[in-house]
Amino acid sequence: MALLAVVVVAALGGLFLWPERQKVALPPPAAPTSHSPSASPSPSKVLPYPYFLPGTCLDHPQLSTGITKAEARPCTEAHDGEAIANVVLPEGLASDLLIGRTLRELCQAPLTDWEQQQGGGGPYYGFPIGPYLKFYQQGMRDATCTMTVSEHQGGAKTTGHFRSGVPADG
Repeated sequence: MALLAVVVVAALGGLFLWPERQKVALPPPAAPTSHSPSASPSPSKVLPYPYFLPGTCLDHPQLSTGITKAEARPCTEAHDGEAIANVVLPEGLASDLLIGRTLRELCQAPLTDWEQQQGGGGPYYGFPIGPYLKFYQQGMRDATCTMTVSEHQGGAKTTGHFRSGVPADG
């Protein structure tokens, strides 16, 4: 009986004192070897107004019916234009009018460069997209320069990317 008690105690002790298996962390997933098929780059910043990386095709409500804010579109489908550069507004602008004027000035050089690379087929229009004064006053200065093939709602659309080298960041 004493032997049986020793065996039971040893078995229970082994059961409760046996070390647990250590959990081994799984290795991180492998990095993708190629980009997923995406029509347009994804925005790198989250802002309360439209902001697009260069190369993103888009529609804008002042150029397209049926939408209320600028939206990325697949470049393989008809769209209003393409983001060609990002710029940062300077300090000291005190109205939406000044913000708009400054955006047009900042976007003029990239627009001229991109227009020249198209080899005809224009006209092309600059259509800057940036913050309203209320966001600008909160320190948001990032804006997008776009190039379009129309300057009015319901106008011409384009398909594919515009011709250019590497999109410029301003």
